[in-house]
Amino acid sequence: MKTVLIVDDHAGFRATARKLLEAEGYDVVGEAGDGVEAVACAARLKPDLVLLDVQLPDMDGFEIAVLLQGNGHRPAIVLTSSRDAVEFGNLIEQSPARGFVPKAELSGGRLAELLA
Repeated sequence: MKTVLIVDDHAGFRATARKLLEAEGYDVVGEAGDGVEAVACAARLKPDLVLLDVQLPDMDGFEIAVLLQGNGHRPAIVLTSSRDAVEFGNLIEQSPARGFVPKAELSGGRLAELLA
């Protein structure tokens, strides 16, 4: 699992995540800044993994995760946020995502653990 779509409304985080993941051997095939763009990019690019911010301007990451699983191509999804996982209650476990990584702890190793 190597191709990644990064979905986050902050361009600075997308750039940092891209640099970090590419340095660890991932192929970042695209970026999206909101949910509508994320769904369109995922359908077009068919990434192995979608790194998905929980809080986006047009819809939340939990909603997007469900949409991404229903469009034929079913990428692995890892949710991320600057907030702590406990703030989302059971939403992470109830989502189709493989797991959650706080933005401050993002690494290729953390992603690999969730995808194993």
